[in-house]
Amino acid sequence: MAAIAIVIVSHSKQLALGVRELAAQMVQGQVPIAVAAGIEDPENPLGTDPIQVYEAIASVFSDDGVLVLMDLGSALLSAEMAIEFLPEAQQEKVYLCEAPLVEGAIAAVVAAAAGRDIHQVMAEARGALLAKATQLGVVSRPLSVVSPITTNIESPTREIRLIVSNRLGLHARPAAQFVATAARFQSQILVRNLTRNTELVRGDSINQVTTLGVRQGHELLITATGSDADEALAALQGLFTNNFGEDNVALHFPPAFHHEVTPTTYGELSGIAASPGVAIAPVVHYQPTHIAITEYHVDDPDVEWQRLQAAINTARQEIQAVFSQASLQIGDAEAAIFDAQLLFLEDPVMLSAAHQRILDNHINAEAAWQAVVDEVATSYRALEDSYLQERVDDVVDVGQRVLRLLAGNAAANLHLESPAILVATDLTPSDTAGLDPTKVLGICTTSGSATSHSAIIARTLGIPAVLGVDAQVLHLADGTMMALDGESGRAWVEPESDILDLLAAKREAWQIAQQEARATAHQPAITRDGRRVSVFANIGSINDVQVAVASGAEGVGLLRTEFLYLDRTSAPTEEEQLLVYQAIAQVLDNRPLIIRTLDVGGDKPLPYIRVGFPEANPFLGWRGIRFCLDHPELFKTQLRAILRASVGHQIKIMLPMIATVTEVRAAKVILGEVQAELNQAGIAFDAAMKVGIMVEVPSAVAIADQLAAEVDFFSIGTNDLSQYVMASDRTNPRVANLVDALHPAVLRMVQQTVQAAHTAGISVGLCGELAADTLATPILLGLGLDELSVNPQSIPGVKQAIARFCIVESEAIAASALQQDSAEYVRELISTLVTPPS
Repeated sequence: MAAIAIVIVSHSKQLALGVRELAAQMVQGQVPIAVAAGIEDPENPLGTDPIQVYEAIASVFSDDGVLVLMDLGSALLSAEMAIEFLPEAQQEKVYLCEAPLVEGAIAAVVAAAAGRDIHQVMAEARGALLAKATQLGVVSRPLSVVSPITTNIESPTREIRLIVSNRLGLHARPAAQFVATAARFQSQILVRNLTRNTELVRGDSINQVTTLGVRQGHELLITATGSDADEALAALQGLFTNNFGEDNVALHFPPAFHHEVTPTTYGELSGIAASPGVAIAPVVHYQPTHIAITEYHVDDPDVEWQRLQAAINTARQEIQAVFSQASLQIGDAEAAIFDAQLLFLEDPVMLSAAHQRILDNHINAEAAWQAVVDEVATSYRALEDSYLQERVDDVVDVGQRVLRLLAGNAAANLHLESPAILVATDLTPSDTAGLDPTKVLGICTTSGSATSHSAIIARTLGIPAVLGVDAQVLHLADGTMMALDGESGRAWVEPESDILDLLAAKREAWQIAQQEARATAHQPAITRDGRRVSVFANIGSINDVQVAVASGAEGVGLLRTEFLYLDRTSAPTEEEQLLVYQAIAQVLDNRPLIIRTLDVGGDKPLPYIRVGFPEANPFLGWRGIRFCLDHPELFKTQLRAILRASVGHQIKIMLPMIATVTEVRAAKVILGEVQAELNQAGIAFDAAMKVGIMVEVPSAVAIADQLAAEVDFFSIGTNDLSQYVMASDRTNPRVANLVDALHPAVLRMVQQTVQAAHTAGISVGLCGELAADTLATPILLGLGLDELSVNPQSIPGVKQAIARFCIVESEAIAASALQQDSAEYVRELISTLVTPPS
């Protein structure tokens, strides 16, 4: 982030100090601000002194730039003279700006704190009077959803068309990734939903992108205008190609999500089954403080805008704290909900509309903000898509947080003294994420749905929830006994003893099942005839590893290191990587950690590495190990960090996208060079660290015997292998049905790889989505895999599935599966041969 400094030059010392105080409060001291004002003459203190200006500039000088703001007259002359006192190399880093002193200073520090460069900061300062001028009629500037685009030969407009494959389209989390990526580039990004024939909207506006109503299979047109247009489109295309880091498995709602409501008994309330489990406890009402908004006239709209900006900045800090806590409690995937909330606060269209309302109408910040939030919420409600309609909860959640801060109210307290069932009209995602499952035994609300973010978080926390019950529940006195069944979607007020007995029995059975699952998860996965199979976790962050260990992972079978390289403007340093690898290894506490080296390229581009030319088929192009071998310094930096982290830990290196023996040997040569450099420097590392490869290309299967002679282990990546074997792109709706890892063609590839590995005496694992499919467990056991690596949440289920089979029956099932002629018949075979557990 740029460290730009501000210098305020004024005839009046009191004026300058006041401006500095006001500006400093806006950014809470993040930006250095120096003052050069007044002269040392008690009788005539007004004036400017070039030496004072020089000393002020020198005291805060930064190579990123110093912006000097002046009031009038001799202030400009003093500043110009002061620059001449500076060394020549520093003079070019100091910029005199004609912006208004008060408004310019505030605009400049806010822009500097946001990481803008010196030219952007100066532009913000110069534009600080535009809104005021517009209101006074000096300038006419219509507000537009899309800012005017100026193009020239140097900055042509590029465009791409993409099909969305995410199962829920661009919902909050992928939309947040899209906007965050678009905002990283100087180019103006516009996007249009061609399927719904929408207008072009700004790609850096979270609300405008979300309200495009993008669903799975929709086609988008994305344009970029600017000097880095190609890089911007490549980065955005990478998000779509990588499916925004999401899988496309079916949504899993509680079994009774579509339950039929049967007649209720006395005291029984029927609602929506949102989170399974049984709770029996007294009720406690939660009623968030309603912020009553009164619109009133203000004489100084600039002060109101500053109030709103300050509240938004504080709200951002609060949400970041919620996000950090939620990441630890519910995992990165669900905590990403709050990433979207942060982008709401940074939405330029939303902020511009609020700013304009304050300036045009001379109204208070609360009224302007509420009006804008209401408009955005209404636009969400107007969408045809029910899933996107429910995102209005996030908008309201953010809106209420800012209003609370403007009103000076403390955050509502949801901490209970004793265990209870929480009764409320509704809960926001922020409310739900902060719940303590040991105190909040159940949730009963009169609003909400099973697909709301609050319901998703409740399921992740394991809190039973029944939503959408009759409003009479809100009139119950605190302490009234309630029972609820989150699986059937029912609640009982002061339940009769027979209902209590039934629910207590169900709760006990549920708790035993959960305890058994947790107990099994932390025990080895052993088949009925004594064969142990390692169950590892696939992870992509530090927080993921904590969830993995808590879920019973025996190690990490795949650490995707791409998260270290994405969402930044330069590659991570060796030290940055070392700290992350060491932190993950320490959490694992000597469990195995397999680190896959960087797997990016044409299909997953890095914005700071030029591809040179667009690839017609990046999926078959310059990616994985091919990319790393062509960037040896980037590759060496990662290898050095991994080697240094290996001391005292069970770390292994895994090379992605291997297609030839030559590639493995070339990578091992580079690894040997790095090891020699570390030896020469006296830096310790595990000299016996094992090296393996991903088997995800058909050629690697065909020469698996040759590759096995070069490495210490195989890990089969069935996600990519399935696509290559079936010559089908899973992001293409027309052929995606062909990409099925249970197809006999893919299973035979797995069999061939396992046989080659075991013949060579090396282990072989599987880290694709197939490993988490418990329907496939007997086949994978029968094919002889030594290790399965799955997402952390799937570990308990996979371990339980392994314990249900013996190797002999699994081998028979696998042999039969290999003889089928389609994935459908394989599934039918398993369903016929395997009796589900009672």
